[in-house]
Amino acid sequence: MRKLNNILITGGAGFIGVNFIRYLLGESKQKSGFNGRIINLDALTYAGNIASLNEVEKKYTNGNYFFIHGDICVRSLIEEIFDKYDIDTIVHFAAESHVDRSILGPEAFIKTNFNGTFTLLDVARSRWKERDDTLFHHVSTDEVYGSLGETGYFTENTPYDPRSPYSASKAASDHLVMSYYHTFNLPITLSNCSNNYGPYQFPEKLIPLMINNMLEGKPLPVYGDGKNIRDWLYVEDHNIAVWEIMQKGRAGEKYNIGGENEWENIKLLDKLIDIVAEKSKTAPDKIRATITYVKDRAGHDRRYAIDCTKIKNELKWKQTVDFETGLKKTVDWYLSNSNWINQIKSGEYQKWIDKNYIKR
Repeated sequence: MRKLNNILITGGAGFIGVNFIRYLLGESKQKSGFNGRIINLDALTYAGNIASLNEVEKKYTNGNYFFIHGDICVRSLIEEIFDKYDIDTIVHFAAESHVDRSILGPEAFIKTNFNGTFTLLDVARSRWKERDDTLFHHVSTDEVYGSLGETGYFTENTPYDPRSPYSASKAASDHLVMSYYHTFNLPITLSNCSNNYGPYQFPEKLIPLMINNMLEGKPLPVYGDGKNIRDWLYVEDHNIAVWEIMQKGRAGEKYNIGGENEWENIKLLDKLIDIVAEKSKTAPDKIRATITYVKDRAGHDRRYAIDCTKIKNELKWKQTVDFETGLKKTVDWYLSNSNWINQIKSGEYQKWIDKNYIKR
């Protein structure tokens, strides 16, 4: 098992990154057993919310947690972080990740997802050449594999077939990561996960968007016929898998992480309506009446489904949160954290970021 001491987490203010840090240092610290330092690097773009880590920052004033506002594409900054904190591990969450935004503006996705990954890899290569206690873990998506038909599953050997600028940028970064292993012997592991859900997810993503629109009586937009299928995975289960890979995964290997939990979008929405209706004491039919079918997204993949046999067999990982429980926990979190959502939607959080980070 690897001993990971000084971990640079990129994108640690984003949805999955926040939950990963909270897993290592927050409420779940006893589960993870982590006793090292975390250096959280995030550019605080639209989906990054450093306020999600307030409790962690207050608790760890003894040098176990550091936040750095910065861009992964700036090589001098990455070099400075490596040298100052003696980085021995990177877990690379940072990415532009919303497919719709990649269709409207692909350039940012190439810059962050590909060029940023290159910068991290190349600094790691230069700083770690004399070391044998390091690891670069790259977090990716099942979208790199393209679209499945009615049957079959993505395995680690499925050929890449990305369909959007987002998935293409992630596919390119996956290939670059693997090339640094084969060419430079950089110790890497890589994971491709299915759709995550849970607390702290940016409100424009499917599940939080639908929850918030239901609570506000707004239309529930559904792409196309609503029968696109996704495999859903609770975010903490994903992060447990990432941590297992980082500690015990074989260098140069990739691992698929899935929920084994396929749902058509429209059936997921129907289930979510029942949960929100019960918890908000609203008639479910009243909410269902707001479902609105909209023009399908360009290049919209029909079905994703992951075969995660490899990680289950090799690392003994398995999902711990069933979908019913996970959805209820997610709805409860959004119902209890309306201030977090309202600050984002009102623009107040962005004003605070502009004042304290972007424009300082």
